[in-house]
Amino acid sequence: MKQGGSNMNKVFETSDDADRVRSAREWIKVLATYRTPSYGRSIFELCVTIFPFVALWALAWWALSVSYWLTLAISVVIGGLIVRLFAIQHDCGHASFFENRQVADWVGRALGILTVTPYDVWRRSHAIHHSASGNLERQGMGDIHTLTVREYRELSGRDQWLYRLYRSPFVLFILAPSYLFLLQNRLPIGFMGAGIKYWTSAMGTNALIAAILGTIYYFGGLEPLLLIFLPSTIIAASLGVWLFYVQHQFEDTHWDREEDWDIHEAALEGSSHYVLPGVLNWFSANIAIHHVHHLYARIPFYRLPDILRDHPVLAEAQRLTIKESIQGVKLNLWDEAERRLVTYKQAKATIAAE
Repeated sequence: MKQGGSNMNKVFETSDDADRVRSAREWIKVLATYRTPSYGRSIFELCVTIFPFVALWALAWWALSVSYWLTLAISVVIGGLIVRLFAIQHDCGHASFFENRQVADWVGRALGILTVTPYDVWRRSHAIHHSASGNLERQGMGDIHTLTVREYRELSGRDQWLYRLYRSPFVLFILAPSYLFLLQNRLPIGFMGAGIKYWTSAMGTNALIAAILGTIYYFGGLEPLLLIFLPSTIIAASLGVWLFYVQHQFEDTHWDREEDWDIHEAALEGSSHYVLPGVLNWFSANIAIHHVHHLYARIPFYRLPDILRDHPVLAEAQRLTIKESIQGVKLNLWDEAERRLVTYKQAKATIAAE
């Protein structure tokens, strides 16, 4: 299976690595012209997400008296809207949704209550992800942990089994998202000793979530919590982790050791262009155009399609279809010699040949 990343290599590969790095950096000058958000457009995008979210919550609550299955069906759509709210929160964290940093931060903090994600904690961990993406020696916060073939070979049998368990679809896309959003986000994990700001973010978000859920319980009992809040949050968490996974986990992604790593090259070539139907692009707020976002994170999500329209070379680069993304789940190890993600079977053959 050879996926869309090879297109990007053809577009940007020149006689030496230095030329490739300059090509990635040159795109920054082009993309800078798209960075300025429109207050009107941003408010519009926020409203067409918040209002349906509230309306569908009310509809799902009413549907409890009609059919639990109808309530759960509505909760699936609510989950999609939570993904979109998270994407807007994500843009606020990059200061791309509003030019005013304070406005962006407070909108992001408010949205963090609905996405059960403490904004300031998440913004810091996500900044770390952007600053180290594609660097094999700086994997950590905000990443899907990925071993090289050599690192996997050096593990004990028990640790290899644990790695396989971690990378299994059930753990990665069902258990881990639920744990991350429902439990781990309740504490400023990774920043426990980094200052009061992160504790305030986590505890303040927790308090407001508890107040909202307590109010819902007071007026509706457990049913709206168990049949609307919980399923919609878990669905959104799993969809969000899936999107994050496919944005960097594809066969021809890009990783380097520290001495060879370049932030711009890694951003452009190590992020996918996930080709989704229009309705899914709407629910995910164009985050599937991830190669452009990672290279220039200050661009508001609603300007990303304009870039693909104006620059077809970027529209064709790093293309990853839904079918290819599903097939790519079996790719779990980075082969440094081949410079691609491989299956355990392919890694075994590589190890046997050494």
